[in-house]
Amino acid sequence: MSPTEARQGRSPGGEEEFRHRFGTPTATALVVGSIIGTGVFALPAALAPYGPSSLVAFGLVTVGALALAAVFGWLSRRVPGSGGPYLYARDAFGDFGGFVTAWSYWLTAWIGNAAIAVAWVGYVQVFFNDGGNRWGSIAIALVGLWIPALINLSGVKNIAGFQLLTVILKFAPLLFMATIGLFFIKADNFGPFNPSELSTTGAISAAGAIALFSYIGLETASVVAGRVRNPARNVSRATLFGTLACAIIYILGTVTVFGTVAHDKLAGSTAPFSDSANAIFSGSWAGNAMAVAAIISGIGCLNGWTLICAEMPMAAARDRLFPTQFAKLSKREVPVLGIVSSTLLASALTVFAYSSFETVFTNVVLLSVLTAVIPYLYSSAAHLYWLLVKGREVAWPHLVRDVLVTTVALVFSFWALAGSGYQAVYYGIFVFFLGIPVYVWMKTQRKEYGETPVEPIDYPSEDDREDYAAHLAVRKVRRRRPRRTAPALRHGKPGVR
Repeated sequence: MSPTEARQGRSPGGEEEFRHRFGTPTATALVVGSIIGTGVFALPAALAPYGPSSLVAFGLVTVGALALAAVFGWLSRRVPGSGGPYLYARDAFGDFGGFVTAWSYWLTAWIGNAAIAVAWVGYVQVFFNDGGNRWGSIAIALVGLWIPALINLSGVKNIAGFQLLTVILKFAPLLFMATIGLFFIKADNFGPFNPSELSTTGAISAAGAIALFSYIGLETASVVAGRVRNPARNVSRATLFGTLACAIIYILGTVTVFGTVAHDKLAGSTAPFSDSANAIFSGSWAGNAMAVAAIISGIGCLNGWTLICAEMPMAAARDRLFPTQFAKLSKREVPVLGIVSSTLLASALTVFAYSSFETVFTNVVLLSVLTAVIPYLYSSAAHLYWLLVKGREVAWPHLVRDVLVTTVALVFSFWALAGSGYQAVYYGIFVFFLGIPVYVWMKTQRKEYGETPVEPIDYPSEDDREDYAAHLAVRKVRRRRPRRTAPALRHGKPGVR
């Protein structure tokens, strides 16, 4: 199998390897579902220590997230196939850049799943284990991790169907909180602008690192691009529109929670959106309904991220930069090893790290943010590098725009890295460098020394242009073909126009 065929999801014969592919709605649902998990439902409590200053951080993070979404959309058109950030880094910087990106993103995916599962526990405990027994909480988190794993193992059609359903069910209540909920805000609930002991700049930076976790997942359509129909169009649209929709829901929803729940109560809440709904409707039923929405949202988010946990190492394994077992697909077109191994690792991290909701959620979030920033840095740098080297191929007004947006994405990634905190940096650097022995081992297996030449791919390739031209020709012929009436067909007579 050539690298191009592997990237585009084709078998050695050239036919489509994946029988079941995603359309635009499913690709958008994957982006929205991966971004909006239980993190948004737990985020107001994690931001509460920084007060309304965290809303400033949220606005800055949103600008950076939209810039990243635009960059990933452009990159998906230029470098086709599954793998997303891994493909872009390897295309620009060779094997080591690709491996570092794939390794870091894989860490982000399963570490992030542990954080999502922990946040999910807070809302499940509205109904079960309301005393917060540690082992009961761990058991609930493990259930949340393994149900999506089983759905993923059952096949791509079930993954897509479950993702669409959960996105629809969770988006409606969040939209309500982000619109109608604004009318119930009371200014006294916001508290001091910066109640933390940090300076205002430090508080905004620290809150920004936490808020960035809410946008991790904006690149997921590019990671599974090989499974998307017409990826040159659908991946970029799903990435940008999905991120924009989530940004609106995020900011307005967080403002509603800050303005309807007293600051002192919010800082210790494990289900802030439920507390906000109860405050709006003066009862417990609304909070319970919001908790159900959060439970659905979390399980749907974990469904999408479990797939992502397997897709990234699969792409690297096809270039023999990850163990080749990660590239093997089951009869249901899913990489079993990637799904099972990432779920086991997320389960182990949850059991090991679980102490209290506030502590484990914040620490795991910051760790996953740090590992996510590395692929974002590489992807932004890869696109900026391409613009500087081949910018003459782009019309100058677009070139100026692209360079500016890409620079914003790059600066934003560095800013998020600086705000991760020393403890997250310590553990993040440790797990990052654990990948070096893996890289040495994989290069040894390939029996080579130095970098493997990478042939840059500028989308669309010649094959893609020929396929698209043939597709248009078939559509034109079908439009000209005379239609037959149903009675004429039944009687075997020539049809009429």
